[in-house]
Amino acid sequence: MSPQAVVLDVDGTLVDTNYHHTLAWLRAFWEHELVLPAWRLHRHVGMGGDKYVEAVAGEEVERRLGDALRDRWEELFDELLPEIQPLEGARELIIELKERSCVVVLASSAIEKHLDAFLEKLSARTLVDAWTTKDDVEGSKPDPDLVEAALARAGTRDAVLVGDTTWDVEAARKAGIDTIGVLTGGVSEAELRKAGAVAVYESVDELRDGLDNSLLR
Repeated sequence: MSPQAVVLDVDGTLVDTNYHHTLAWLRAFWEHELVLPAWRLHRHVGMGGDKYVEAVAGEEVERRLGDALRDRWEELFDELLPEIQPLEGARELIIELKERSCVVVLASSAIEKHLDAFLEKLSARTLVDAWTTKDDVEGSKPDPDLVEAALARAGTRDAVLVGDTTWDVEAARKAGIDTIGVLTGGVSEAELRKAGAVAVYESVDELRDGLDNSLLR
C-alpha cells in the first residue's frame, strides 16, 4: 500500500540549490576574512542555518560572527536566486504523487521569501497540500522538528520523506519515518544508505519513473 503522505525536501531535492548555498556561505565567510574549503561547506548544506556556522567553523566563530554570517549569506543567496532552477522532473513528481492520492507536504527550513521563490519556480503552489518554513520550528535539521511539522500538516504519520542529504535522513529517522534518497544534492548513495535511506535514486525523475518499484507503490 502507498503511504498516505509524502514529505518532500525542497533545497537540493526539488530545486537545484546546494551549490548556490555553498557559494553564498563561502563568500560570506570570505568577507569576514575566514577562508573555509568549499567541500566542507557543501558537506553541511542541508543542516539548519542556526547550526551551520558552528558546525563548519567552530563555537568561537558562531559566538562572534554567527548572526552576521547568516545575514550576509541571506543577502548573497538572494543575489543567486535568479540562477536557481527546478530539478528535472520535480514538478512532474508532485503531479504523479497527487494522481496516486498521496498527501504531499514540502518540508522546507527555508525562510519564507526563498520558499515563495521556489514555489513559483516549480509552479507548485496549488499542487501541494501544505509546506513548512523556518518559522514553523524551533530545531532545524538534523533535529526532527521540521519533519514533525510536515507530518502534522499531512495529518498522518503513515509517510515517507524524499531528500538529498544525510541531514534529511537523520531528521526523518528521529521522527520515525523512512527516507528515499536522491543524489541531486551531491551526497553519495553510500552515504545516504549508511545514514539510513531505504532506497536511493539518481534523480527525482528516476524516482518518478520507478514509483511502482519504490516504497510509494
